[in-house]
Amino acid sequence: MFNIIIVEDHPIFKDGLKNLLEKEIDFQVTDIVSSTEELLNKLTENKYDIIISDVDLPGRSGIEVLPDMKKMQPKVPVLILSMHSEENTGFRAIKAGADSYLSKEADPSEILKAVRTLLTGRKYITSRLAEKLAFQVSSNSDKKPHELLSNREFEVMRLIALGKTIKEIGDILSLSINTVNTYRNRIFQKMSVSSNIDLAHYVFENDLFD
Repeated sequence: MFNIIIVEDHPIFKDGLKNLLEKEIDFQVTDIVSSTEELLNKLTENKYDIIISDVDLPGRSGIEVLPDMKKMQPKVPVLILSMHSEENTGFRAIKAGADSYLSKEADPSEILKAVRTLLTGRKYITSRLAEKLAFQVSSNSDKKPHELLSNREFEVMRLIALGKTIKEIGDILSLSINTVNTYRNRIFQKMSVSSNIDLAHYVFENDLFD
């Protein structure tokens, strides 16, 4: 029996995912948690065969804690499921250490295929994401400004572009106002912009909301 932990804060999706997995005779959803903080606590207590995590979670994101997951249980594969696009978030997830990245809109059969592939010790990368990764490896061109951002800076950038205030961003990401301002200053420096409007234009022009 393979023990699975799900990290997801949307009740409908986590229930549907649990039902999908447990239709398989050798799959058991041992734990379901709603934040990465809860996940890390569970990883200190229990052993799992696979971690299935969302990206957008209370506190630190699923991508941001990938290095911690791998440090705590290095042999356990991680499947990231998200509503965001493979081109942006998927690429960042794989670079951060995920073993697979799929859209939440993926066919249930593909989700099961990805899980079984990871359980054999292999990665599961869609052809679309593989092309993106291959291009990045072979390309000699300079990185785009947003590719210089950390995963947390990338999240803050998108929220700024959506018109969220510093306080709202802090509430969403469970960060202090001072910390959000620090991230904002780093983003402006790395992106070479001087206003929220300039930043929003860049995010919209580069289609970074997917």
